[in-house]
Amino acid sequence: MQRPYSPTIRRRRLGFELRRLREEHGFTLDEAAKRSDVPRATIGKIETAEARRTRARDLDALADLYEVDEESRAGLHQLSRESKEKGWWSRYKDVFSERALPDFESEASALRTYEAQVIPGLFQTPEYATDVFKGGRATDDPGITRKVEARLTRQQILSTAKAPHMTAVIDEGALRRQVGTSTIMAEQLKHLENLALRHNIDIQVLPFSTGAHLGMGGSFTIMEFPEPRDSPIVYVGTPSDDLYLEQPGDIERYNLTFSNVQGAALSVTDSVQFIASLRASVESEQE
Repeated sequence: MQRPYSPTIRRRRLGFELRRLREEHGFTLDEAAKRSDVPRATIGKIETAEARRTRARDLDALADLYEVDEESRAGLHQLSRESKEKGWWSRYKDVFSERALPDFESEASALRTYEAQVIPGLFQTPEYATDVFKGGRATDDPGITRKVEARLTRQQILSTAKAPHMTAVIDEGALRRQVGTSTIMAEQLKHLENLALRHNIDIQVLPFSTGAHLGMGGSFTIMEFPEPRDSPIVYVGTPSDDLYLEQPGDIERYNLTFSNVQGAALSVTDSVQFIASLRASVESEQE
């Protein structure tokens, strides 16, 4: 599977470059607008990645103002074109919010996640995911099939040629909570064992014996990108909304939190043994 472009990341990168060029020339937004004849609001929205579309003539006017060479100009136009492309997740508007998580995952080089309640979505089996979406309800939601399908499609990024490195710290409670039948749970735990064998995946268990830790506020994921211009993003899912945090202070706080839970977790080797032991216990209950 070819990893798709992330339109949002490309918009951020285009905005970063144009802001850098403007500041290198010592122009304020008002000065750049006056000299280029591009509205100030338009320049501001492009620089902050709020503009979903950037007109070629506006981009050329700014490139002229900033005295950009032909190669760099072509690069800016390429970023602009890629920022307009639609990823596979656009087919699941009924599943994902406007700022879709796969939009960012698609270009991440590293994912660091802490999960307190359930197995991380990128690691879930179809059966486990189905029961997660059911949430204990007796009746079936007709939309669950779509949600599971979208989740499984998300998982394909871990099998691409340029797959991100994923480090997951999973709370013991998430591993012990039976989601679905014991058979489903045993298969999910076995799947984790298999995933842990991959070179780009590290799984660590945070045991109950750790006691209090900085991650008790809830689950989160830190996404990092290969381009230095693309700053990390923290994703925090809530029942009402998906939060994407980009401020340096937020990034620093979640980096500290992840370091804390990872330091308190079992080693990768001990974690796999823990999961295998737990799976054996679940399977023995089936006999």
